[in-house]
Amino acid sequence: MRQSNIVRNTNETQISVSLNIDGAGAFEGSSGAGFFDHMLELFARHGHFDIALRCAGDTRVDYHHSVEDIGIALGKAFAQALGDLRGITRYGSFLLPMDEALAMVALDIGGRFHLTFDVPFPTEKIGEFDAELVREFLTGFARSLGLTLHVRLLSGQNSHHISEAVFKGLGRALSAAAAIDAAHAGEVPSTKGTLTE
Repeated sequence: MRQSNIVRNTNETQISVSLNIDGAGAFEGSSGAGFFDHMLELFARHGHFDIALRCAGDTRVDYHHSVEDIGIALGKAFAQALGDLRGITRYGSFLLPMDEALAMVALDIGGRFHLTFDVPFPTEKIGEFDAELVREFLTGFARSLGLTLHVRLLSGQNSHHISEAVFKGLGRALSAAAAIDAAHAGEVPSTKGTLTE
């Protein structure tokens, strides 16, 4: 079973994450930010990942530390659950429409961090949530997982819809990349023979 448990404690956040990559798409717990919980629930549902999350953060300041640190912890959880990456498909992409918004997410679980994020939000806030924190989450997540990640907005006028398209697309693309390639289940998908060094 591809499962993991991560605990990450700092002076700013105390986070625990339980992950089952081959789950049913269930999310439970709280990040401390209602809108972000909604995005994580969409990510889990569309990736068919089971995620249990607890975060006690300094939200009296703002949501920045909690969102960034959850990205780091969740990325570590995926890295731990995927192990040596043997047998995975490695690459995934998805074009996700959400009403007027259309987002492209393409990624490589290849052990190297890179983020290209071309997603202009028309508003600075989505309710009480800073729209710029979507990028902060993805940065921490991709760096901890060793993910090359490209996210591009092709159209969109509503910040909520845009964020939904990004998180749903991320779930779908990551699910495809993490899937076991049955024809090559014992192989590391790299000419180097490793993706973790």
